[in-house]
Amino acid sequence: MVLFSWAADDTGVTPYRPSISNPAQLPTPGQLEVEFGGLHTKTGNARDESLPYLLKLGFSKEWGILIGGEAYVWSRDEDGSREHGVGDTSFILKRAFILNSKTAFGLELDAKVPTAKEAIGSGKTEYTLNGIYSQDIGSVHLDANLNTTRVGVVEPGTARMQTGLSAAFSMPLTKGWRGVTELSGTRRSGTPTTAQLLAAVVYNPSKWYSIDVGMAKGLTRKSQDWSIFSGFVVPIAKLW
Repeated sequence: MVLFSWAADDTGVTPYRPSISNPAQLPTPGQLEVEFGGLHTKTGNARDESLPYLLKLGFSKEWGILIGGEAYVWSRDEDGSREHGVGDTSFILKRAFILNSKTAFGLELDAKVPTAKEAIGSGKTEYTLNGIYSQDIGSVHLDANLNTTRVGVVEPGTARMQTGLSAAFSMPLTKGWRGVTELSGTRRSGTPTTAQLLAAVVYNPSKWYSIDVGMAKGLTRKSQDWSIFSGFVVPIAKLW
């Protein structure tokens, strides 16, 4: 999550971490960036650890692609059974609509491919259309996402389509530091609604490097109990 900067010579990183909400902004055209981190989640007696990653490349200020997922997952169910392996992989085509220096919209078309075993992955390909609204309001930056997902595997009596909504706010705390808060949730007919509140801090020692750490707390009975995470964002190649 970043404050807008559309200058052609700006080659700093464009972090999407640590919030669920993606910004409308794309990375500097031609600059390949990588995001990588660790995530620990607790739900009842179940535990999950994973290594989420995201590769981002902007072809221009308006078009780009994202490839992400979980490099590896360790999962323990309520009954104590364990699974581990590579996670699912998402391929995302992104279009940004830049209105001015403070406002932008975005659209993402996401196909999540079941590269993980069924015990830790989706089991079938899932498709998501995500709409984004990003706005600078003084020193505060807002990223709001509204999406719909065609779920791959559905249980009897449940709907195929799932709706997600999230809103993340970022603001400077002191030099090089930002605070992030986010409220998000999902709804699918026939299944319990989920919601969570996220809080994180982000440190930018330079425009080339971003580090984050934070936690999220579930707000409904069927949400996760809590999760903690940390990660970083760096450029890895200038392709043109």
